Amino acid sequence: MASSSSSGLTFKLHPLVIVNISDHYIRIKSQLQHSETPDSSSANGGGPSTAADLRVFGCLIGVQCGRTVEIFNSFELVYDSSSHSLDRAYLEKKQELYKKVFPKFYILGWYSTGNDADESDMQIHKSLMNINENPVYLVLNPTINHSQKDLPITIYESELHVIDGIPQSILVRSNYTIETVEAERISIDHVAHLKPSDGGSAGTQLAAHLTGIHSAIKMLNSRIRVLHQYLMAVQRGDMPLDNSLLRQVSSLLRRLPVIDSEKFRDDFLMEFNDTLLITYLAMFTNCSSIMNEVVDKFSTAFDKHTARRGARGFI
Repeated sequence: MASSSSSGLTFKLHPLVIVNISDHYIRIKSQLQHSETPDSSSANGGGPSTAADLRVFGCLIGVQCGRTVEIFNSFELVYDSSSHSLDRAYLEKKQELYKKVFPKFYILGWYSTGNDADESDMQIHKSLMNINENPVYLVLNPTINHSQKDLPITIYESELHVIDGIPQSILVRSNYTIETVEAERISIDHVAHLKPSDGGSAGTQLAAHLTGIHSAIKMLNSRIRVLHQYLMAVQRGDMPLDNSLLRQVSSLLRRLPVIDSEKFRDDFLMEFNDTLLITYLAMFTNCSSIMNEVVDKFSTAFDKHTARRGARGFI
């Protein structure tokens, strides 16, 4: 496979597609783990008998406007592992149903899960070329890698290359960006703030929220550092001057909040003082509560001691 695509297409991926593929994979994996007959036919048409070599397949739908391909949604497909092919009748039926609801959406390609594109994937890719002459292939890697910062998603498109004098279609990597609309942002934010199933406390949720904010700030800092190193290299003459790239960097930097201003310092100090005040009030409240408990225990013990002395004096 070639390292990168030269078609010039711009791919925009919506979060709903990622959620659908993840849900598809987790659901089939859970079914395989809890099934009493794992070798029976599943939603993938007689898939693997173990969850380790599980792969799920589906179709990508969206729109293409000029050189921009926007992937909005996806749906599952039935895969026959014996013939390495998709159920064409099921695909056409799902396409017809989606056309009734989303008449502007077209089949853009297909997706699967795995570490990388497989040689057998080209057979499936070619079978979709009569629907879309240049289908998109999306691969989601379900393996958890904590050191990886980017999304475990790779998008491929097919290109015709001459190899050993023979023209062949190969899969090449393409760049993509995440595109969201307001409804998707609200949904993703709602999912991110759902309470854990184990009944996590508010402190646990706060810690997770602060960890996410810290990771985001750390990521932003690293990206800004990369831009700073590039600009310094251009200024020293170590890298060639690219006006188009510099305009993009300038546009990006204008979006960053301006923190070196009097208004920011005033707002920051006010927020900081409010936070300290709330912390102090919480400490005072906690101390008052502890003191009340000590006073109650002392009063209880003193009353019992007085009662015992009074009883002895009466006798």
